[in-house]
Amino acid sequence: MTAPAAPPAHRPAPPLRVGNASGFYGDRFDAMREMLTGGELDVLTGDYLAELTMLILGRDRLKDPSAGYARTFLRQLEECLGLAHERGVRIVSNAGGLNPAGLADEIRKLAVRVGVPLRVAHVEGDNLAGAYPGTLAAHAYLGGSGIAECLRAGADVVVTGRVTDAALVTGPAAAHFGWPADDHDRLAGAVVAGHVLECGPQATGGNYSFFLEGGRDVRRPGFPLAEIHDDGTCVITKHPGTGGFVDVGTVTAQLLYETGGARYAGPDVTTRLDTVRLSQDGPDRVRVEGVRGEAPPPTLKVGLNRLGGFRNEVTFVLTGLDIEAKAALAREQMTEALAKSPPKEVRWDLVRTDRPDAPTEETASALLRLVARDPDQDVVGRALSGAAVELALAGYPGFHVTAPPGKGSPYGVFEAAHVEQGRVEHVAVLPDGTRRAVPPPSATREPEDLPEPELPVPLSGGPTRRAPLGLVAGARSGDKGGNANVGVWVRGDDAWRWLAHELTVDRFRELIPESGELTVVRHVLPRLRALNFVVEGILGAGVAARHRFDPQAKALGEWLRSRHLDIPEALL
Repeated sequence: MTAPAAPPAHRPAPPLRVGNASGFYGDRFDAMREMLTGGELDVLTGDYLAELTMLILGRDRLKDPSAGYARTFLRQLEECLGLAHERGVRIVSNAGGLNPAGLADEIRKLAVRVGVPLRVAHVEGDNLAGAYPGTLAAHAYLGGSGIAECLRAGADVVVTGRVTDAALVTGPAAAHFGWPADDHDRLAGAVVAGHVLECGPQATGGNYSFFLEGGRDVRRPGFPLAEIHDDGTCVITKHPGTGGFVDVGTVTAQLLYETGGARYAGPDVTTRLDTVRLSQDGPDRVRVEGVRGEAPPPTLKVGLNRLGGFRNEVTFVLTGLDIEAKAALAREQMTEALAKSPPKEVRWDLVRTDRPDAPTEETASALLRLVARDPDQDVVGRALSGAAVELALAGYPGFHVTAPPGKGSPYGVFEAAHVEQGRVEHVAVLPDGTRRAVPPPSATREPEDLPEPELPVPLSGGPTRRAPLGLVAGARSGDKGGNANVGVWVRGDDAWRWLAHELTVDRFRELIPESGELTVVRHVLPRLRALNFVVEGILGAGVAARHRFDPQAKALGEWLRSRHLDIPEALL
């Protein structure tokens, strides 16, 4: 008697190669072509949205209701639709901004015009402006489930509004591998891949602390891609022959960018960053594994953008001797001139760029910066500009400004709110026009407190030398609304034993005096040999309000690296 045939063995789906061609609205235009022609891809993503971008698109839509999406993306597609079709690459992007349906219609028209058969879908439901009157834009951060629905329905191009940056990868991965919504570990692995890819060349040597090491060419870093596997692991790499490099350091830096503690909460899954393991897997290849996930939180983050009023700025140039006295005179004169109708908010900063006995006039000069904000444009416009101009012949010796003051421009304010997942109507609009509701996750959970991570044994004593922190540690910093985060990491166990005990919150405040009166929270990530500091309120009302010299805290980490402290000579 013949034995019954064995059931066919399960064959996992082949790896999914997901590349990125944009990290922000205004990124390198020809990156889409480079990624489509540089090597094999299954999916090409593009991230065009940020807190500031939503405000810009909202103002665009006030002028033209048909606007509200990233026009750059449409121009890129005009060049690259044929390439993507020939190579079988699907395109997923949040370029829809405030008007994903409008962008999808324009892509269909473009496809007909260039003669490319194309199935276009979009995701909507993120727009909550009706629930938040007085806002210019109010959008929930959706997950990747709607994207996955569109791809399962055969879409070649999917455009969305406000989704999380990582959703551009979790959606394609879930569709490709058939992951259910409660497969938290695999989804968390895709979130890590998406977070590394989302800022493009920041994973391939761009904005990288150790860019000088090894003589590597970072003049034009390539864009990254992830080889994602069915078990949720991935390899971060780039196309052969492109610039820059991928190593454990570049991936670590991007993992820390604009994050907080061990839990990285999102609409699809809560990703445990304290479980991530990185290893070099060959030249320009970093393996990411061990990622664990938990149920997502029961609420979605909502980004609220509103007009905050008007701002104006004047930068006075102070040259040569008596810099402090010249600055004091300018402040007194301006304050008196504006006394009848003073702006609601005034900020003065004296930046001492001057040197004694300087060889050039520029290096003999300091900058006195005045920033004024008020709900009334005239208060910070004509009144302030007139007061500054009238000092031209009556001010400090050598009076001049870097540019004529303007009439005052509107500025935005970003705030974050939260809404229950079930109250948001997440909808996938399929290529045939079918509208398919995307249910919220069946299981959500408020996070429990995690135990404090165990610190390593301190580095034993020895001689120290006063030196910059950056000789030992890398850093990357960024913004989240009015808060900034600074991720700091080292590349060896001994350096970690020193950093974990040396760079406390008190030491951070000492090195960054601007944070002295603010709430600073330190998060410890031992597997990455990293500390992540969140500085609350340092950016005021967010990037659009331009509260400080570096309004997005992009260089805050590099400032920290330049500060001196006592470092063990063994590490130097």
